[in-house]
Amino acid sequence: MKKITLSLVVGIFSFFSANIQAQESSESQNSLNSGTIDSQFEYIYDASNNYQEYKVVKKSNLDKLRSNMLDSMRTMRAEVVELKTQLTSKNDSISSLNQVLDQTEAEKQEAIEAKDNFSIFGIAIHKAVYSSLMWLLVGGLGLALAFFSFQYFRSFRKIRKAQKDLEEVQEEFDQHRKNTLERERKLKRELIDAQMGKD
Repeated sequence: MKKITLSLVVGIFSFFSANIQAQESSESQNSLNSGTIDSQFEYIYDASNNYQEYKVVKKSNLDKLRSNMLDSMRTMRAEVVELKTQLTSKNDSISSLNQVLDQTEAEKQEAIEAKDNFSIFGIAIHKAVYSSLMWLLVGGLGLALAFFSFQYFRSFRKIRKAQKDLEEVQEEFDQHRKNTLERERKLKRELIDAQMGKD
């Protein structure tokens, strides 16, 4: 009787174990087919049997988990490769933009220098220096004009004075010539008179 009871208990236990395992297997397949890797590990941990201090995991569950992990790793590697490609593309794009920016900056500096400088006789001169030189030149020309104007008016006064003196000398000379002519005539008359008086 004990054998029958024991057999019956073992049979019932086996039946319930098989049912539980079938349910666990179906749950395990459902849980291992969806969810994150963490949740799949959790499910395997919960679904595994205890043996002393160990956990007994079904080989099919372990294979399924391994397959899922490999799929996830392949997907992640593909994503990493794609992200690396995008990153390389973006770095190339940033590099080309930096080159364009450097070129634009250089062109801007050249434009500023070209605006602030210009060439005279092949010599590059800054506009401020050119402006200063031009004002110095204008000031120098103004001083030269003032000096030559002063010299001109001074010479003009001297020339007028010389002309006036010349006119006075000319008048004196004319007067002296007249006086001399009159004296000559007078002397000639006296001479003629004297010669006639002797005859």
